[in-house]
Amino acid sequence: MTGTLLFLLLLAVLLAGMLSIVFHTLKTGISPMPTSGKVRHQLLSLLPEDLEGTVLELGSGWGTLAFALADRCPRARVVAFELSPLPYAFSWLRQRLAPRPNLRLLREDFFRASFSEASAVVCYLFPGAMTRLAPRLAGELAPGTRVLSHTFALRGWKPLRALVVDDLYRTPIYLYEVPAREDGSN
Repeated sequence: MTGTLLFLLLLAVLLAGMLSIVFHTLKTGISPMPTSGKVRHQLLSLLPEDLEGTVLELGSGWGTLAFALADRCPRARVVAFELSPLPYAFSWLRQRLAPRPNLRLLREDFFRASFSEASAVVCYLFPGAMTRLAPRLAGELAPGTRVLSHTFALRGWKPLRALVVDDLYRTPIYLYEVPAREDGSN
């Protein structure tokens, strides 16, 4: 009987986790997808190792990119946002088991956060979120701040550099820099 009860409990937990991911996928418009090793390598190569300040990762999913960012930029503070509870819990547990002192995981909606202190922003979102994000980035980030996105472009922005990763999906990576404001203010 205990074996059957344990099996049912495990099944219930698994089902709850899957339903949680489905719910948050419908809520946010994208499922938590890990960044592949090839894409991660190319994306990280566009950031200097001596980067300082705050790096925001918007939609960190399972944390594959957040941890890599923390390792690549040890002098920067990496703040990773994720709403979906299961991927967030996975990242949280990984941070407890193999902590990165410069990594902070937040289970928050990044659209409610301030971007003004960021020295770089990294994202893997979806077209609707990128459209919504573009004016926030232009309005809150200091001119010259770098924005890295993989798979989806920022509409109306001209990338400094666009790469295509040699992977199964021919994944595009876009590197942007926040332009100077027309009124000359920061």
